[in-house]
Amino acid sequence: MIPLKDDNPTNSRPIVSYGIIGFCVLIFIAQLGLSEVELRDFTYSYGLIPSVLLGIDQLPSDLYKISPVGTIFTSMFMHGGWMHLIGNMLYLWIFADNIEDDLGTLNFVIFYFVCGVGAAMSQVLMDTNSQIPMIGASGAIGGVLGAYLINYPNAKVLVLIPFGFFSQLIKIRALYVLGFWFILQFVNSFLSSSSVGGVAYAAHIGGFISGVILILFFNKKNTGNKIKQTSQKENKKGPWEQ
Repeated sequence: MIPLKDDNPTNSRPIVSYGIIGFCVLIFIAQLGLSEVELRDFTYSYGLIPSVLLGIDQLPSDLYKISPVGTIFTSMFMHGGWMHLIGNMLYLWIFADNIEDDLGTLNFVIFYFVCGVGAAMSQVLMDTNSQIPMIGASGAIGGVLGAYLINYPNAKVLVLIPFGFFSQLIKIRALYVLGFWFILQFVNSFLSSSSVGGVAYAAHIGGFISGVILILFFNKKNTGNKIKQTSQKENKKGPWEQ
């Protein structure tokens, strides 16, 4: 089931979402210009390595470009191939604009990177001794999906369902599309082995849960602000105003 678009218009232009997509694409294009050895070194220097982050292992001095904590953020903009990039950017393009519209520019930046940190730490704690670099935006995007599920469970999403040589386009509620995605991460996490690399399913799960928690916090905060603003307006009314 591949989402293609949602029927959920926004009130503002999602400049942060567009910026993240553009930056990820630029980084990937830059990666394409590297030799095999240069790409390996680049990945080890700027990808997130759990054992290095936790101080269990150390990188060779020539690969130590930034602090291990910094790689939590640099790794969010790196991708391992065309399908990795396209898949992540497609989900970001479809679902991030509404969450950015809800939160506003600054809050969305905070939301996105906190979800990314939550995703990264979920994967790190699942395999603390791993020496395999983690790269990709999917953990942070998982947070966006979790937030979308909370705020827009009934939004219709156009999905492509492949059946061998045949395919079907159908509109499905976001609750089912994103709920299926989340369940799939759990199933795949039990079927995969982190010792040989591959997909960081724990990061997807951790990012999704982080997004759910954060959007509930922001929703509660925004509701409180609206109530406060309404109360202030009512208090400013004159004695004859209704």
